[in-house]
Amino acid sequence: MNRGAHKLKSMIEAVRGGDWPGAERVRVYAVMILLAYLPMIAKVYGEATGKVGSDFLAFWGAGQLIGQGVPAQAYNLAAEQAYNLAAEQAAQAASGTGQLVAYVSPPPFLFLAAPLGLLTYPVAWLAFGVMGWCVWFVTARHAAPRGLTLAVLAFPGAYLAASHAQTGFITGALLIGGVLLLRHRPWLAGALFGALVIKPHLALMVPLWLLAGRQWRALAGGALSAALLCLASLAVFGWQTWAAWPQAFAVSRELMAQGSSAEFWLRMCTPYAALRLFAGPVGAMAGQAMLTLFCAILTMLAWRRTRDCQATGAVMLAATALGSPYLFSYDLPFLIQPLLWLAGQARARGWRTWEKPTLIGLWLSPLATRALALPLGINLMPLAAAALLTLLWTRLASSPVRLPLKGAPI
Repeated sequence: MNRGAHKLKSMIEAVRGGDWPGAERVRVYAVMILLAYLPMIAKVYGEATGKVGSDFLAFWGAGQLIGQGVPAQAYNLAAEQAYNLAAEQAAQAASGTGQLVAYVSPPPFLFLAAPLGLLTYPVAWLAFGVMGWCVWFVTARHAAPRGLTLAVLAFPGAYLAASHAQTGFITGALLIGGVLLLRHRPWLAGALFGALVIKPHLALMVPLWLLAGRQWRALAGGALSAALLCLASLAVFGWQTWAAWPQAFAVSRELMAQGSSAEFWLRMCTPYAALRLFAGPVGAMAGQAMLTLFCAILTMLAWRRTRDCQATGAVMLAATALGSPYLFSYDLPFLIQPLLWLAGQARARGWRTWEKPTLIGLWLSPLATRALALPLGINLMPLAAAALLTLLWTRLASSPVRLPLKGAPI
């Protein structure tokens, strides 16, 4: 009994001090999680291409309409459901799912949707998910300390983007790539940030971060990139498409007005969504506004503690997860960069008490909070984002080490 108690105590001390799990065990666990994703993805794929459907229908349906030469009709739900084919089939109805999902993204996103219309719905779903995961991974692995590459690949936030065939991979790659490139290639970093015009709510903190850091070239690159993408979409898809885009605002307003739909709010992972369930729309908006202002202030003040772009960028990304009022779990692949930065700092400076298990819990949080949201009746992801922001801020207070893009084993 004493031996068992001593072994348990030793294990607790190892976890508490950051000695467990080691790098080799982390790699093994990552492989196990990746293998577990396979049947999960297979099940989701069957549902997405069956009668359940998925959000990806909106992108694929828009691609179909672009192929028909009527891109403006992507914002017309009636057209999405029944544009003139030989058999009067619908753009999305051609998928065979019997479902309809509104397309609400800005016109520049149609550049990504256009190739999807060349593929059948099942093939397009797979291609979008696989290519997105690859693009995100190739970008995010540059932020990983050596030995954590598999942990990057197995990040649960990435699985959620894949299982929805959603844009979180693309926006995550843009955000992470911009942070990593800012120091040495600010114009290119800005161009990546500007490309977030396809999902502007995810760039909420970016301009404030760049302004506070006096990153003028990146700001100029972002403005130029966004403007060129908008002008290119105007030239390629026509002014009618831009004129039709406001139709999507009505759809978004209708979604946000679903006060009686608890499931919708539980699937969102923002403070606004959580507060909406208990405080109503006014209270939720007030609470979110205060948190957003707080996150904006922290994002700007981070530059006063360090000029390391990776460090302040990690704060900015964590602040985005807490400060954005409209965010879903499949939008969270960008959170891998703050987690990797913390792991690199711990490797360089030593693990703080209980920091490693906390970091592992935060690594799991996108999927764990999503899975627990419906049973618990609340989505706890805002608490995880707040914990991540706290860890980052306290690390900044201890003179962070400037890390190379590839570090030593943890």
